[in-house]
Amino acid sequence: MAVKELVYNSQTYCISYEILNQNKSKVMVFLHGWGSNKEIMKQAFGKSLKEFRLIFLDLPGFGSSSINSSIKTSDYASIVKLFLNSLHVETFSVVGHSFGGKVGAILNPKNLILLSSAGIIVEKSLKIKMKIKIFKILKNIIPQNMHKLFASEDVSGMSQTMYEILKSVVDEDFRPLFQKVTSKTLIFWGKDDKATPLSSGKEISKIIKKSQFYPLDGDHFFFIKNSKFIARVIDEQL
Repeated sequence: MAVKELVYNSQTYCISYEILNQNKSKVMVFLHGWGSNKEIMKQAFGKSLKEFRLIFLDLPGFGSSSINSSIKTSDYASIVKLFLNSLHVETFSVVGHSFGGKVGAILNPKNLILLSSAGIIVEKSLKIKMKIKIFKILKNIIPQNMHKLFASEDVSGMSQTMYEILKSVVDEDFRPLFQKVTSKTLIFWGKDDKATPLSSGKEISKIIKKSQFYPLDGDHFFFIKNSKFIARVIDEQL
């Protein structure tokens, strides 16, 4: 594991990363999902894709990478681009899971591999809608440190900074951005995914013109048990 220090918008970020197959010229960058880190991506793909230089990194605020203040998804993409520039990487492919898929789509790389990507807004259940409505009524009354009581279980143990980021990125509609993607795109999805349902994957596949869609058995982390198949398709297609 290595750490690279970057300065973006006058803020310093220490990015934790690891590179495998360093002698290869074709570069593949792995961007994990929300609440995850580079290790889960390495666990899935670190022993395959031998023809690529594999770059695994912790996005700011996750794993061992630092963060100082709230940033947007576009900032995450800019920081990743700055990181790649520091490694003198210009042409690359991206494998993005969930939130990492949105970051990868902004980068518009040569090849884009989406694993149950976020970016399609799904209608919330009545229970969640009521919770949001109650929160909006009370948010100016209750202390800010109690706001997370109205959030999902996903924010347990999350810092205030990361909670603020989550609030800003969770309901982003990436349909307009997906329309601008010109990368050759492979889309893999868990058939039983509850976080980003299969219907979202089908919609993204229709939006991105140069894309192929592969529904596979499993939930939001379907790619772990399907990694060999995904790697084989990548090797064949790219």
